[in-house]
Amino acid sequence: MTILLQVPSASAVSDSTANALNGAAATTQSLGLFDLVAKGGWVMVPIAFLLFASIYLIVERWVLIARQGKVDPGFVDNVKDMLLQGNVKSAESFCKNQRTAIGRVFEKAVGRVGVASNKEIEGTIETVGQIELSRMERNLGYLGVIAGIAPMLGFIGTISGIIRIFYDISLSDNISVGIIAGGLYEKMITSGSGLIVGVIAYTGYHLLNMMIERFTLKLEMNAFDFMEVLQKPTETARVR
Repeated sequence: MTILLQVPSASAVSDSTANALNGAAATTQSLGLFDLVAKGGWVMVPIAFLLFASIYLIVERWVLIARQGKVDPGFVDNVKDMLLQGNVKSAESFCKNQRTAIGRVFEKAVGRVGVASNKEIEGTIETVGQIELSRMERNLGYLGVIAGIAPMLGFIGTISGIIRIFYDISLSDNISVGIIAGGLYEKMITSGSGLIVGVIAYTGYHLLNMMIERFTLKLEMNAFDFMEVLQKPTETARVR
């Protein structure tokens, strides 16, 4: 009879299990994003700086490339029509008013029509085009650096945390799974954060380069159409 009284009832077991689950859920819910970041340690400071730097560079370059890389569908056709009518100054002013990268490229090229050979004009387009592309690519290298450094910083934080965990174990002489797991998950936060920042920087770097490549293709196509006008003898005679 005494033994039977000591056996917990099913309802008591279920109540204790429910309480344990509720306590675990409450603990999980109370662990917010800020708490996780704080548990990452000092390494989270440079990782956070790299995150903000990546976002700033991506947004700033995206806006600039989208604005400067804009090419109106009828831009070169309008320039060609003005040149064929002999309105070189009007064509040059039209290119200047575009206030875009391709406008500046063709402004320099049109300014040399009638005073330079076709080969020199083509060289002008290539030179000014490279300058404009360099302006678009400015600071993109930093994104590549961040994409490589951020994950390594995360791994450094994790390794230093693991070293600290085993150092504490050696002092306390207590090999507890709870101590090891608790400290380890906190230090692996740095690895996860570093990888996330690296992915953001890596993705932004390649997306921005894709935008620049599309602009380069448009520039080459428009330059080819423009040079066709100057290379046709009948049309060149009219222009000059």
